[in-house]
Amino acid sequence: MRILTLLLLAGAAWAQGDGWTDIFPDAGFSQWTRISIPPGKPVTQPSQWKVDAAAGTLVCEGNGGHEMLRYNTPYKNLVFHVEWKFTKLPDEKAKYNSGVFIRNDADGTIWHQGQTGADGGYLFGNTPVNGVPQRFNLRAQMVENRVKPAGEWNTYDMTAQGRTITLSVNGKVVNEYTQTEILEGYVALEAEGYRIEFRNIRVKPL
Repeated sequence: MRILTLLLLAGAAWAQGDGWTDIFPDAGFSQWTRISIPPGKPVTQPSQWKVDAAAGTLVCEGNGGHEMLRYNTPYKNLVFHVEWKFTKLPDEKAKYNSGVFIRNDADGTIWHQGQTGADGGYLFGNTPVNGVPQRFNLRAQMVENRVKPAGEWNTYDMTAQGRTITLSVNGKVVNEYTQTEILEGYVALEAEGYRIEFRNIRVKPL
């Protein structure tokens, strides 16, 4: 309930413009860094990321390999707000895939992801458990699949508060992970083979 209250308060504050920081990239991506997945490999050139200033969107073409675009400022407790949509393909069986990250380490070895895809929005990641990195996947605990079809906009609000990370999809909390040992980290967006657009990229420190 406390996390849900924080989300509702954060949403109200955003409506008032109170405490939110717009981190939408500039054309040169001066505050953002491309990180390969897995880390340690060079990213492909030219970049698959671009800013469409007229539309107010960040576009990932999805043709430059698996990577994340990481915002360069780390945060402790925050709400990360992102709106996204996939470009709809004629293939009805397309396995759309991307993600929204919070509390990552600098090179993406440790990550906490809100999955974006047709099978739902849910939390999974690679995070320390008693100091040892382990995978977790909360798809089975997802309250409901609230992700809209490709071609439609979705809203994600990811909240990190102490040891708890919460994912809200289109206005409703669907997942909560309560055991994170990483209390500060980076937000990021994922490229994983499909064209996706992002807009209204904002953070609110708590």
